[in-house]
Amino acid sequence: MKSLTQLFSIKKTEDSSLKSFDDNEDDREQIRITYYQSGFAASVKATGKPIVLKACLQNLYMSFEDQCRKQKLEQDKLKQPYREEQEKNRTELKKSEAAIGIFEKKEQDINDEIDQIKSEIVEVKRNPDKYGIEDGKGLKAQFYIGLFLLLPITLYLLVFYISASYSAFFKEFANDSLTAAIFDADALNNSFKASWLEGVLVVTIPFVFMGLGYVIHMVQKTKGLKNIFRMIALFLTTFLFDALLAYQIEKKIYEFNKTTESAPYNLNIALGEAEFWMIIFAGFVVYIIWGLVFDFVMKEFENIDKIRAFIRGKKEKQIDLEKLKIDIINKINDFKQQVITINGKISELQSKIDGFVFPVKEYLHYHHQYKEGWFQAINTEIALAHNQKTELLEKCETSSEEHLTKLNLVDPDFQHLVYSKN
Repeated sequence: MKSLTQLFSIKKTEDSSLKSFDDNEDDREQIRITYYQSGFAASVKATGKPIVLKACLQNLYMSFEDQCRKQKLEQDKLKQPYREEQEKNRTELKKSEAAIGIFEKKEQDINDEIDQIKSEIVEVKRNPDKYGIEDGKGLKAQFYIGLFLLLPITLYLLVFYISASYSAFFKEFANDSLTAAIFDADALNNSFKASWLEGVLVVTIPFVFMGLGYVIHMVQKTKGLKNIFRMIALFLTTFLFDALLAYQIEKKIYEFNKTTESAPYNLNIALGEAEFWMIIFAGFVVYIIWGLVFDFVMKEFENIDKIRAFIRGKKEKQIDLEKLKIDIINKINDFKQQVITINGKISELQSKIDGFVFPVKEYLHYHHQYKEGWFQAINTEIALAHNQKTELLEKCETSSEEHLTKLNLVDPDFQHLVYSKN
């Protein structure tokens, strides 16, 4: 079997003159012939015995493997695809690590923004001016105080205008009702007793004045000369309404008390009566007070609502940021998993690079050449009967198949077999 150790001598050269199997067809052909001749000679010597063939094939495989391990240039060529794949994986690794850094920076920015929002939610309650909201110190107390005052004043206006409108439009004065000219305790009951329409009119008139007060509050929100004239017109309208109610009530009282010598009732007479002015001031002045308190309460509520709206907006933004943060964390975890996977691939490729690549197709080519020489020697050089030769060839074929099966090289669908370094 000494010739087996010399099979690769043709392929050995020095440094830069070294060539691979595929680089020189003459070398490949010479090696093929050498394998054939070696198999032929070994078969003649062993008279084609299958057990000897099995040993020869094992020696052939071990020698080929040993030579493959020693051929650095050939191994470098075979390992080049793994190095290229490893480099691609390293590039992907850098991209994944860079992506992790970018998303971790985004996560940190979101955390900082969430912390800032939490700080603003706390700070806006203590220092609303900092966020362009009117000073909120005591806002709730002022609001509830104003509301506490507004409710009885509203009740007063309801009672006053129900009584005044009933007296002005529907009441018939008598001696026992003169003292109730301004305030009639039975105005509401009497109006509904007379007619439900009369009752509804008397009840809804106070809301006309309150509506005027609400309009005044809304108008004054907008600055400008035009709105000033609108407010003046609204106040004059309210004053004239009150004056007409007072005039009508005072006229009924005057008509009830007049004598044949009394002058016809007119504005000059009305202006000279104390009751006329009492009705106006009891209605209009209180209405002005109601309007101021209402305006104050609405402003305080708006200020409180601005703070609530500010906090509500910040909390909604915080929820959106929390959702975005979850997405970013998921992406970070995905990239980290990719890093683990890529590192695993790089390590696996490195173990292949550190090991050696066995050229399966190349080996099978020379294996078959050696077997061909062995079989040829049985057919031409060994004197046996035809049926004995056939039986011997079949046994040798079985030994060859067993050898390849043991190596897992029967009809392989791969070009190279990689032995990784453990």
